[in-house]
Amino acid sequence: MTRMWPPGGGTRRPLAARVAVPREPVDPARIGRRVVRRRAKGMDAGAVAAALEEARFDARQASRHEDLADDVRGPAELAEWERIDQLLADAVPGTVYDPAADDVVQAELAADAAAAAAREAELREAARIAARADELQALRELGTLEQTEPRTGDEAVRDELTRRAGGYVQADVDAWLAHALAAHLGHYRDPAARKEAAGLLTPPVLAHAALLAELVRLVPGADVAQLAFAARLATTEPEAAGALAAFLTRART
Repeated sequence: MTRMWPPGGGTRRPLAARVAVPREPVDPARIGRRVVRRRAKGMDAGAVAAALEEARFDARQASRHEDLADDVRGPAELAEWERIDQLLADAVPGTVYDPAADDVVQAELAADAAAAAAREAELREAARIAARADELQALRELGTLEQTEPRTGDEAVRDELTRRAGGYVQADVDAWLAHALAAHLGHYRDPAARKEAAGLLTPPVLAHAALLAELVRLVPGADVAQLAFAARLATTEPEAAGALAAFLTRART
């Protein structure tokens, strides 16, 4: 099969390192609040008031040391004791502190769970992109990329391949996507996917696709090798290529 993109796409490139699980950054203030909540669990108002006074004493002592001026955990612990003290003051007499009944704590736990779920989703997506990039790289080396239909998310895979190449444009991958977009192949059969591609692909790729679509309409059955100039024009002068595609569209209609 004749290729429609410039040669040179079969050069082997090293596979990207696998994605590592990101660690949650250390937050001394959060640690301080959690310590206070564990200590306060089961305390009544009197016990919490005593612990609050102790925390205030510690804060006064710490204020005398310049090396503790940037400490955030101590103030966070004091603020949490004050909050719990006020919480029990507003509660029915005899109430003991229970983090499970603390709306603030439960809201934080819900936010933590949502953030963890988002991080996990990002990790899964990064792994999917890396695996698909490996697959497309292998197809390039076999010379069969042009026989493959693009899938949803391959725009991000294109970016990953470019990143692996040190920022160099992957001309064969760009031409493959442009041809698929012009011919409505793969997920580009869906008009919504074609519309979304406008915000995901670079101007040269979009101009190349638009110009290809109009040239094929102008000369039905044209061999892809005859349209290789469209890729060069779109790469060097994407605005001019886009303008030419728009002009051909107006001439056709």
